[in-house]
Parts: sequence; C-alpha cells; structure tokens
Amino acid sequence: QVQPVESGGGLLQAGGSLTLSCVHSYYTFGDRAMGWFRQAPGKERDFVSAITYDARATYYADSVNGRFTIKRDNAKNTVYLQMNNLRPEDTAVYYCGPIDAATMRSPQQGFSVWGQGTQVTVDS
Repeated sequence: QVQPVESGGGLLQAGGSLTLSCVHSYYTFGDRAMGWFRQAPGKERDFVSAITYDARATYYADSVNGRFTIKRDNAKNTVYLQMNNLRPEDTAVYYCGPIDAATMRSPQQGFSVWGQGTQVTVDS
C-alpha cells in the first residue's frame, strides 16, 4: 500500500482558516472515495469528511458541517480540506485515506498505511 502525504496544518487563532492537502499516489485514486479523519490527544481517530470518487457527493461530521469543505483533484491524486471558522476543539492531527464507499464514514476495509498526518492547533 502507498502512504498518503498530508500537509497544510499549522497554529492559528480561533476563527481562522486553513486548507489541508493530501496526495495519495494510489494508481486507482480516481476510482476511490476519499476522506479526512482527525485524532486529538488521548482520543481515537474520528471521521471528519468524505467525498465520492467523482466528487458528486460530500459528507461531513456534524461537528464540522457548514465550516469545512472537502474537494478533490483526480488529475493530481489530491484531496483537500478547507477549514473555516476554526475552533479550539478542532485541534488534532489530521489524516486522509480511502473511504469505505458503503458507509462514507469508515476507512476502506484493509487500509492500514496511514500517513504522518498534519497537525492543526487552534488557540482560543
């Protein structure tokens, strides 16, 4: 399996914006639903957002709905997460990976090669 490469994280004040990027050099990237997850200190990795292979549908966790936007560029094997109006509770390491198309919430079955993630820290 190929490891995704996330980038774009940083330290910012509440109310600010960031755009994360994830390059996943998967030869079937354009055929796969992709998603973002996050893991805060001491907590499990949670679903944040997902996008179908053709970008026709997007899905969000309730906690980010209306503030985050997921997009993809299949020509660049890249998925993005635009985050607006960030809150301290958004502080976490953000990861991307292929999504189980049946649930559009869980990682694809068998996927285990997570990237290093990108740290997002939001100060109040």
